[in-house]
Amino acid sequence: MRGSANLNLMIKAARRAGRSLVKDFREVENLQVSSKGAGDFVSRADIAAEQIIKEDLLAGRPTYGWLGEETGAIAGADPTRRWIVDPLDGTTNFLHGLPHWAVSIALEHKGEIVSAVVFDAAKDELYWAEKGAGAWMNEQRLRVSDRRTMIECIFATGVPFGGRSTLPATLKDLGRLMPVCAGVRRWGAAALDLAYVAAGRYDGYWERGLNPWDMAAGLLLVREAGGFAEAVRKDDDPIEKGTVLAANSNIFDSFAKIIREA
Repeated sequence: MRGSANLNLMIKAARRAGRSLVKDFREVENLQVSSKGAGDFVSRADIAAEQIIKEDLLAGRPTYGWLGEETGAIAGADPTRRWIVDPLDGTTNFLHGLPHWAVSIALEHKGEIVSAVVFDAAKDELYWAEKGAGAWMNEQRLRVSDRRTMIECIFATGVPFGGRSTLPATLKDLGRLMPVCAGVRRWGAAALDLAYVAAGRYDGYWERGLNPWDMAAGLLLVREAGGFAEAVRKDDDPIEKGTVLAANSNIFDSFAKIIREA
C-alpha cells in the first residue's frame, strides 16, 4: 500500500478494528446493546473497536490529540495534530444485521484533514486518501462521476429520525430535489455516503446535524477524487458546523442552489 507512515498506521488500525467488528457482526443478535439516546445505540462491539483504534494510533503517535465518538476528546502534546475517529459509522445498520457500516479515521493537521481512511469491512473495501496524493479504493484510483445533468444524477442524504430538529429542512430539500434528479438514497452511514461520492457511485450527498467523526475522512476522499465538499452554508466550515454538501464539479452549483434555498 502506497502512502505515508501515518496513513499506513491508520490502515493497520482500521483493518484490525474491522476484523473485530466483522466477528461481532456475525453474532449481532447476541450483542449486548444499550440505548445512548433516541434512535442512537451503542454496542460493546462499537466500544471495543474504538479501543483497538485508540491503542494502535496513540501507541504509534503518542503526542497527537484524539477525538473519538465513544471516548471523546484528549488533548495531545502536539496541539497541531489530532486523530478524528468513528469506530462504527452506521451503528443502527450494524445492529439490525445490515452490512452497510464502516470504520472511519482522519488525521487533522492545523485544522485541515490531511489523511483519511474509511474501511467497509463487510465488503472488504478500503477507501483512503492523503492531501495531494489522490483518493483510492483498495488499489483503484477514485474519481467522482462525470454526470452533467441533474436528471441523470443519484444523490444521498441522511433523513433525520427520532424528532431531530433538522427533519423539516431535509423534507423541504427532498421536495425540491427529487423532481429534478434520478433518485435519492438513504443508507445510514455518512462516511460511506461520502466515499461513494468519491467513487462515482453517488453524484452528490448532503446532510445536516453531523459530528466531526461522521465526515472528516469522507471530506478528504471527495476532494482528492476531484469533487467539491463544502458546508450547506457556503462560508461555514463543515466540521465546525456539522453540515456537508458534496458533489462532482459539473453539477455542484446546481445541486447546491437547490439545497441552499432552505
